[in-house]
Amino acid sequence: MLDVSVSFNSFAFQESDDSLVPVPYAQAYERGGFLTQHARRIDVYSGAHTHDAEVRVRVWDMEPETGGGPWDKQDEVDFESATGDVAIWSTVHGRLPDLISLGAPGRWRVRVSCSGRAEAKRVSEQEGVAYGVEKYVVDFWLQR
Repeated sequence: MLDVSVSFNSFAFQESDDSLVPVPYAQAYERGGFLTQHARRIDVYSGAHTHDAEVRVRVWDMEPETGGGPWDKQDEVDFESATGDVAIWSTVHGRLPDLISLGAPGRWRVRVSCSGRAEAKRVSEQEGVAYGVEKYVVDFWLQR
């Protein structure tokens, strides 16, 4: 489980070798869509402005079941990795220390599922920073 610092409603998954990312995070960031796919980068639009989200990342050999919900949001995008390593980025904190090892470079499919969006927004607006209220499950699987 990873604690991800969300700021300005966003964070991203990006190829670990920044020199291979044509448009690095947070350039060309689009507000409002749940997932936005860029070359070697996936932007995630969070339900709350500033908070710490709980993110669970799983890596699979083939497409996993979609269970686990209920989810507030769920979407899939493609992701290409040249190194097999993925970094997590936050607008304010930059590159976070956690690294996701996919085990191999290649073309991956990514499913992002999220719960707690409205509650994280409410807590952040009324009580202060929400810790672990918004939860993500992120599944990577190699495309064959």
